[in-house]
Amino acid sequence: MPFVNIKITNEGVSADQKAELIKGVTDLLATVLGKNPATTVVVIEEVDTDNWGIGGEAVTKRRKRGQ
Repeated sequence: MPFVNIKITNEGVSADQKAELIKGVTDLLATVLGKNPATTVVVIEEVDTDNWGIGGEAVTKRRKRGQ
């Protein structure tokens, strides 16, 4: 049973976009690895930008600077 954990920042991803990610990842595992879609688990975790760091600083700060 494959388990895929997708982590994204919580910046306005719609339910439709999440559904597309879940279907796309499930289909990819079925196509590439021959995994059974019925037993494939996909979890999407949304993380606040204050809790996501790149290059030693929070994404919130980076975004304020336009990066």
